[in-house]
Amino acid sequence: MDLNFTPEELAFRDTVRDWVEANLPKDISHKVRNSMRLSREDQQAWQKILGKKGWLTYNWPTQFGGPGWNAVQKHLFEEACARAAAPRILPFGPVMVAPVIMAFGNAEQHKRFLPGIASGEVWWSQGYSEPGSGSDLASLKTRAERRGDKYIVNGQKTWTTLGQYGEWIFCLVRTSTDGKPQTGISFLLVDMKSPGITVRPIITMDGEHEVNEVFFDNVEVPAENLIGEENKGWTYAKYLLAHERTNIADVNRAKRELERVKRIARAEGLWDDLRFRDQIALLEVDIVALEMMVLRVLSAEKSGKQSLDVAGLLKIRGSEIQQRYSELMMLAGGPCTWPYLAEAMEGGWQGDLAIDAALLPLAGFYFNQRKTTIYGGSNEVQRNIVAQTVLG
Repeated sequence: MDLNFTPEELAFRDTVRDWVEANLPKDISHKVRNSMRLSREDQQAWQKILGKKGWLTYNWPTQFGGPGWNAVQKHLFEEACARAAAPRILPFGPVMVAPVIMAFGNAEQHKRFLPGIASGEVWWSQGYSEPGSGSDLASLKTRAERRGDKYIVNGQKTWTTLGQYGEWIFCLVRTSTDGKPQTGISFLLVDMKSPGITVRPIITMDGEHEVNEVFFDNVEVPAENLIGEENKGWTYAKYLLAHERTNIADVNRAKRELERVKRIARAEGLWDDLRFRDQIALLEVDIVALEMMVLRVLSAEKSGKQSLDVAGLLKIRGSEIQQRYSELMMLAGGPCTWPYLAEAMEGGWQGDLAIDAALLPLAGFYFNQRKTTIYGGSNEVQRNIVAQTVLG
């Protein structure tokens, strides 16, 4: 197993880095580096820039308009974006629902939905979790009843990330109560402008409107928006979740945030504290180990060998690392970081304050990172899945 990049891969990395740094708006990267609030316009602007270049679909095969990059090239692209402090690619369209549409949708659905995702023009949301149906997703209750050429959808989804901006939402719905819970689930694409849909904000600990409740009251959805076969949605859901959990690990973002921890420690006079340096070193070792795990998977894919499904492992380690670097930033910043100031997340609010502007939004950043070990499948459940896979 060779974990070193080839000369061709290193040349590709340099090309991608140069393009990202030249085309990423500086005001947006400044906000990302300092945990400031990104508007819808900020996030979608970067998606559209990538879409115009043809790189928003960096993980798509050429037959669907993607660049056809291999696993290593995808990793190097993600690394370049994280290194430049680009906003994360909103995964719901290009990373999550698009592969499902490609794999299980029909030609008409490919033609209808994929172009808007590829360009970054259409904002997608995810409709999976429900009250009482998070880690036990198969217990979902949102009902879709077939009536002629349409489905009538009733129920509720929750924790819908950025659903206030959503134009379309992919939903798991119950179409049958026969047999095991998993056998009666279907995968529907729903226009969020449809009558009967209500989006209600959930304000999180950091004071942000990031997640929402979405209610469906006799919402009519054309039957042609069903992906694949009725009652086979659980198969498609598992396919999608593998993409989500790998995405959550985000080792390249961790590498960037590690440098931020070091920057804050130096600025606040903690760099010479050997006990604090020990904590930074332990974090760095774990990030390197996570990266090695990612590179092992990439090496196996490149060589054509079947690798162990490590999506759950990547999610566990990646999410825990995200919490640790946010904790170290708070410790390094000391009393300047503890007060929660919602206004500090707005670029320019700090004015001429003597306090380092990068410290003020850290309380909100810390609060937000508390959720990483829960969403996308809680880490406790992921450990059970890994144990069952390894031990039987």
